Formats: sequence, C-alpha cells, structure tokens
Amino acid sequence: MNLPRGAVMALGFTSLAALTIPHSVTVAAAQAPVADSVSAARANPANWPARPATLALDSAVERRIDELLAAMSLEQKVGQIIQADIGSVTSDDVYRYHLGSVLNGGNSDPGGRYNAPAKDWLAAADAFYAASMRPNGKLPRIPVIWGSDAVHGHNNVVGATLFPHNIGLGAARNPDLIRRIGAATAIEMRVTGLDWTFAPTLAVVRDDRWGRTYEGFGEAPEIATSYAAPLIEGLQGRIGDKDWLRGPHIIATAKHFLGDGGTHGGKDQGDAEMPEAQLRDLFSPPYLPALDAGVQSVMVSFSSWNGVKMHGNRSLLTGVMKERWNFDGFLVGDWNGHGQVAGCTATDCAAAAVAGLDMYMAPDSWKDLYRTTLAHARDGTLPMARLDDAVRRILRVKLRAGLFEAGKPSDRPYGGRFELLGSKEHRALAREAVRESLVLLKNASGLLPLKPEATILVAGDGADNLTKQTGGWTLSWQGTGTKRSDFPNAESIWEGIAAEVKAAGGSAMLSPDGRYTKKPDVAIVVFGEDPYAEFQGDRPDVGYDDPKSLALLRSLKAEGVPTVAVFLSGRAMWVNPFLNASDAFVAAWLPGSEGGGVADMLFGKAEFRGKLPYSWPKTSDQTAVNVGDADYDPLFAYGFGLTSTDNGDLAPLSEARASVAAVDPGVLFAAGKPGSGRRLLLGAPGALSTNPGPQLIEARGADRAAQEDSVRLRWTGAGTAVAAIVQDSPTDLSRQSNGDLALELDVRVDTPPSAEVSLVMGCGAKCAGGFPLRAMLTEAAKSRKWTRIAIPLRCFEKAGVDMARVETPLSITTSGKLDLILSSARIVSPSGPVLQCK
Repeated sequence: MNLPRGAVMALGFTSLAALTIPHSVTVAAAQAPVADSVSAARANPANWPARPATLALDSAVERRIDELLAAMSLEQKVGQIIQADIGSVTSDDVYRYHLGSVLNGGNSDPGGRYNAPAKDWLAAADAFYAASMRPNGKLPRIPVIWGSDAVHGHNNVVGATLFPHNIGLGAARNPDLIRRIGAATAIEMRVTGLDWTFAPTLAVVRDDRWGRTYEGFGEAPEIATSYAAPLIEGLQGRIGDKDWLRGPHIIATAKHFLGDGGTHGGKDQGDAEMPEAQLRDLFSPPYLPALDAGVQSVMVSFSSWNGVKMHGNRSLLTGVMKERWNFDGFLVGDWNGHGQVAGCTATDCAAAAVAGLDMYMAPDSWKDLYRTTLAHARDGTLPMARLDDAVRRILRVKLRAGLFEAGKPSDRPYGGRFELLGSKEHRALAREAVRESLVLLKNASGLLPLKPEATILVAGDGADNLTKQTGGWTLSWQGTGTKRSDFPNAESIWEGIAAEVKAAGGSAMLSPDGRYTKKPDVAIVVFGEDPYAEFQGDRPDVGYDDPKSLALLRSLKAEGVPTVAVFLSGRAMWVNPFLNASDAFVAAWLPGSEGGGVADMLFGKAEFRGKLPYSWPKTSDQTAVNVGDADYDPLFAYGFGLTSTDNGDLAPLSEARASVAAVDPGVLFAAGKPGSGRRLLLGAPGALSTNPGPQLIEARGADRAAQEDSVRLRWTGAGTAVAAIVQDSPTDLSRQSNGDLALELDVRVDTPPSAEVSLVMGCGAKCAGGFPLRAMLTEAAKSRKWTRIAIPLRCFEKAGVDMARVETPLSITTSGKLDLILSSARIVSPSGPVLQCK
C-alpha cells in the first residue's frame, strides 16, 4: 500500500526492534494517452508501400500446423507465445508450461556465471530441448527455440569472435563483408546449440545521445537498407537453398519496429514524435529488404510513436507489418515491453497480443503472464482466432527451420565443435572488419602510417583493455566486469601493436599513464568511452569529458612527441580539445576482439577506407545533426574519411564547450548506475574497488521496471563488507540539510540480514555518521516487496556528519549475510513517510 505524503514514523536511531515497514512501493501503470495522441499514432496502412509475400506458403507445412493446432491444448497454445529468461526458468518449467521459447538476457548465463564455458551453454540448450520434447500424454511435442542477443558476434560466450559493433560496420560500407559476418556468427551460435539471434538492429539513429547509437549502422536509412538483406542471408541462408534456416544457419530478427532511433531527446524507450510520413520514409526502409530476404522474426520496439507504445499499436504491427507487407513470420516483444502498454502490466497484457504481438518476451514475469493470458483466452479477451494465428506463425518458423526433426542441439550440425569459436578464419574476418571500419579524421603532416621499426610509446587506459575495446553486449549486458582471461581468443590494441613492432625490429613500450624513460619517436594514445548498453548509455549531450586522457595528450605534445589518438566510442562525439592535442586522430569505434586490425591501419598494412556513418558534431550540444538537415553544419560531414595520402591537416578548433547539460545532483543511484560524478565501490572497509571479487560482497544487475535498472547487492557473511556510493569530489549539503530533504532509498530485501547493518554517510577521514537498519530490513524481507526508506539529512547532521564536505553520501555495511536490491538512492523531498530523528 502507499501511505499519504507526510506520514511520519518516530525513530530513535538507537534501536529499530519495534519498527514496522512504513510502506511498499509499486510501479504505477502507464496512463492512457489522450485521444488525439491515439489518433496521431494510428497509421493508415494504405499510405505505406504495398509488398507481396516473400514466398508462397507451403501447403504441407500449413496442413501440419492445422493438425498441431487441432491437437494442442489451450495451455500449450498459451505457452507457445511466451518466452522466459534462462535466469528465471528451469527445464521443468518449459515442460510444465509448454513454453515456446527461452532467451538469455544480457546478464543471464548458464549457472548464473557471466563467463560460463561454451560446453555449459550447449548442455543447457540440450536440457531445454529435451524438456520441450518429453512425452506429455497425447499432447503433440513442440521444440523450444532459444533466442540470444548476438549483436556483434556470439558475444555472450567466452572465446567467441567479437566483430566491430554496427556503428563501425556502417563506416565500412561493405555489404559483402556484412554477409560473411552473419554467416560466421550463425556457425558460432550453432556450436553452443542456439538457433535464434535477436539481430540485426535496423535502427536509423537521429540523436547521438541515445545509448544504443552504436547498434545502428548510421544516421541515414541507406546503410541499414543496403545491409539488411546480406546480413540476414548470412545468418539465415538464402531462401530456396537446402540449408535455409538449417545446418550452419539460424533464425534472424529485424529490430526494433519502429522508430526507436528517432525518439525525442535520444531517450531510450522514449517517444518518436513525428508525422506518419516521416516515420515511414525515414525509419521503415531497412525492413523491406529484410522481409525480402526472408527474415523470420521481427522484434517490436520499446518506444512509442506519438505517445502510444509500439507493443500496443495494432495499426503498425498488424495493419502495416502483417497485412500491408505480408509478413508471415512472428512478432516478438522486447524485455517486458508489453507491460508498458496503457492499461497493462508485465504480468497481464492481452492488449499487446490483440494488437499483433505473437510472442511475449516475459523474462521474469512469464509465470504470472501465462496465468493471466490463459484466463484471457478462456474468457475471450484474447480471441481464439488471434491466439491461433500467433501460434501458427511460431510453428511455421519452427517447421521451416526443421526443428521438429533436428534432434537435440548437440547432435545438430556444428553442435559441440568448440574449436570453431574464435576460429582462425573467423578472427581473420573480424580483423578485416576492423580495418575497414576505422575512420581517419586528422593526419597532420602525414604522420600516418607509422614505421614499425621506430621506438613507440603506447599509452591510454584503452590500449590494453579488452573490456573497453569490445564495448557493451560483451559477456555481460553492459559489457562491464570482465577481465583479460575472459577473452582467450582476442588481441588487445596494445598486443596487436606490440606484435607488429616486434616483427619489424622496432621497440614498443606500454605505459598507460604515458610516462617513459627514453623519449619515443611517436606515441599512440588509446582512450574513449567506457562500456554501456541501452538506457544506461543515454547522455545529456555529446561532449566527451576525460581530463586524464586530455592531460596526457597535451603533455606529450608539450614534450615534442608526435601523437596518434585512437578514440574508442559508441557514437560520434565533440572532441575538439583532443583533436587539437593530437597530430593524428582515428575514430576506432568499438572494434571488438581483434586489436591487430587497428595496428594494421596505423602501420599502413592497409589503406584507410572507413567513412563516417554519423555526422561528427562541431559543438557539444549538436546532438541531432543529420545529413539533409536544413541547418546542417557538422565538424565532419556524414561520409567523411581521410586516406593516408590526403591532406590531413586540421586548423585549430574552438575548445569552448557549448553547453554542459544539467545533472541532477540529488541522484546517488538510478536507472542501474550511480549518478553523475559518483561511483559504486565494494569491498572490505578501507579497501573498496569497482570489482573486488565475490568473496565478501558482489553486485549484479537486477530488474524492476526495466532491464537492469537496479543493482543486487549480496553480502556473503565471510567478513565485514561495504557497498558505498562515493563522489569524485566532496559535496556541500549543508543547505539541503536545513530543509526537509532526505536520503531516500528504494530497496527490496530478498534475504534478511544475519547481523547488524549500518547505513552511514561519510565526510572524510574519521568523519561519518549513521544508523542501524537490521530491524527494518528484516521486516522488509518478510514481504519481499519494494520498500522506501527516507531519512532526513538533518538526522545525519545530528549523527555527526559534516554536511559541508560529504564524500560518501551512502554506504551500507554488515559482517553478516544480506541480499537486497537497490533500485534508487536520491537526495529529495521525500515522496512518502520519513523516519524522524530525536
């Protein structure tokens, strides 16, 4: 329940034994849009290009579907349209609930290990398949399919080949390369028993603040339109060939339908506010060649169009995609995206299926969704004809892919051939892709190519950093938390450079901070964005801020060392100060596992040919500069890219930042990450770090309203451990503590504390104050509901905190076991009851 604002609970801060939980926090359902928004978001299919069916329906396949539908129970039919995440479902669940599909989310892995070996993936695939085919009375057995976000290779599995992200491939402008990458990815997925990828992303990205910009091939539809068919044919094979969807090929997905790259402000899961003609002409073109190539699934976008969520937009899902474009595969949802439809929740949403969704992606909500959908099918809220159509489409794809006869994944072609993960041939292809993706933006006095016989300093935090080099969607959803041993078949940029220099008889030195004893002939500095994915990568502007790397470049310049900047990023960014401080500047994007491809370009083993797929901003607030705009005025235009023989000189650029977007200083933790200028550190008291290992405490992404918008903190009980939000510099909260502002936490306690828990605010050495929380957290664990805790800042001041220099606004310490999920931590005017200090 929700108590009224202003409700007060007494708290003496010496004992919480008698304290009761103030209230539980629930996620409010989205409000129904106003009528004119609904009208503005209703497409007229007659205004969209008519498109014939890709291929005629096979009468034998359709007859078999008829037979299956006649023999299936209602429970089976409902199960077929629900997809569960492997972190929340067992093989027995697949059998009991007749589930049609499973997926692994970005942080879901066999055994819950982000670096689970390939054999564990194959074993899990076998287990799920066996469960789906286990006899169950007279009911027909229908094989399960497993979907995975293989968006730059089979990127969830240790040892797989990691190709450049789509932004880099867009710079290559090479459809044949894309076809070969699709084919290699399909084979590596088959090795581990998976038969369906959630790729390719066909978004046309119009605002580079969007955290998924690197998943798009470019800002204009032409690149994605030219890539859609070859990439899908690489993944699925060609229609008419015997191995279409079989053998070395898998099922592909065109995503996210529609307009996800055009949301207002570049906001993930936001609203594409535009006329129907613009939605059609700018964002839909890549889908037509995808359908022509026979793509068998299309993923619906999280986003809205003029205020109406795509998961509930019947005019687009059914009217355009299925009826106007004659798509006969199935529409799959995105991660609990159906729950954002007006009037729906993640566990109850017949409206999405009525609108045309064929398979719900219900990672952790699947069981309750199964129950409510079954009830809706029984009472007619979900018409039987619509349910049968959804099931028919799923069965059609499974039959086309030969899954009914394929046997268990380990017995299928390529199953268990682990030597093909990161094979020599696939890595060579990835290295070729790196070479073609790099874009040369500056080359003063023809510094590039370098001579490998020289004495070369390699610096920067990205030089020997495969986590940074591979980016998001790599072994974990955000691409963070990995280590060098997780990449057994990869080569860092430093390693590629060192190998090239050694072979030529030169000298290469790795020094991340740029220090050296002997002055080098030239320096290569590798730096850029840290990994991110989806909404956690959303930004307020496109200004790149990295004082440490900029100081390094400037110091080398001052010392007279010619310097090459290699910039790793998931988008085009304002980097004028870095361009001024470099003699040569290479946009390397997120190149993946083959750092040797970067070395090839720096030493002239291949000529630069990459061309910008996104316009490069002239100012930090030029967030949505796109070719064709009336006021188009970028620093480097769409399609720009030097060769080493071009005049690469660049006049000094203005270093005045056009804007610094406002950041809410009260956000300590939200949307799955610490607020701006803050970090989450873990470990033993006095020995905190971002990745301390799981001995005392561990942190993993968790879901509340969206994928990984929270963090699960688990104390093991092996010793005293701390989870703390720390700031880059002290903050003066003295003014805030004089009012009614409070430290407000949203938490869910899954395992109660076995020892006392301290909530503390720190203000430097021997300066801290806080309160015990064990009783409150123990009570919260009884319901396992979201609980809001609000403690006035003045209470921390009374407890001894110097509010003028707060360095650690939040830390939680215990020596016992505790498992809780933190959704939000803010300094705000409390929205509910507060704890009153005496």
